[in-house]
Amino acid sequence: MIQTPFTEPTVMAELLAKMLWEIKAVHFNAADPYKLSSGMRSPVYIDCRKLLSYPRVRSAVMDFAAATLLRNAGFEQFDCIAGGETAGIPFAALLADRLALPMIYVRKAPKGHGRNAQIEGHMPEGARVLVIEDLTTAGGSMFKFIDAIRAAGGVVDHGIALFFYGIFNEAYERFDKGGVKLHYIATWRDVLAVATSQKLFDDKTLSEVEAFLDAPLEWSGRNGGVSSLG
Repeated sequence: MIQTPFTEPTVMAELLAKMLWEIKAVHFNAADPYKLSSGMRSPVYIDCRKLLSYPRVRSAVMDFAAATLLRNAGFEQFDCIAGGETAGIPFAALLADRLALPMIYVRKAPKGHGRNAQIEGHMPEGARVLVIEDLTTAGGSMFKFIDAIRAAGGVVDHGIALFFYGIFNEAYERFDKGGVKLHYIATWRDVLAVATSQKLFDDKTLSEVEAFLDAPLEWSGRNGGVSSLG
């Protein structure tokens, strides 16, 4: 299955943001901020894995991902799709099917027994690999998978996240220095725009979320979280 509509990027971003709200995959709570694994405090939280549970949403998002790649990377730029353990694996399978490409997946670390493999599936030497994750914050987890693929002889020039935080300068610097073009469909700005237009929250909550997106580490520090990324 390769056919996919070439929807405008702004339309795809808005539609994905609306889907995330519809399936209750995103949450705003400025009064009692979420604590992230990094130690940050955040008034926003997202669970992109919920996309898998809604077939119509899931299919549309894969259309968006395929359209984004074909438009921005090209039609014959990849030899296989790689998903990172664990959230990236099902999305890699879906996208590989959509683009009629082989799929592999990458463990966070070698499994420690048998062949001690970190990459599962067939990846020829020099294969051009696209890495997919459900979401990317600052790029750290994606580059663990990228580094493993490169160490095994694969070539990674592109990555795609269905959702990109888009608020940390460190992310842009990491992808630039790592020689990887990051593709994505929507960001927190798109989610906030939908919440604002549909009046899903009171003005104070929306204002606090916007303040977080403008200066996330400063907002975290003011609300009991870390004020720098380690």
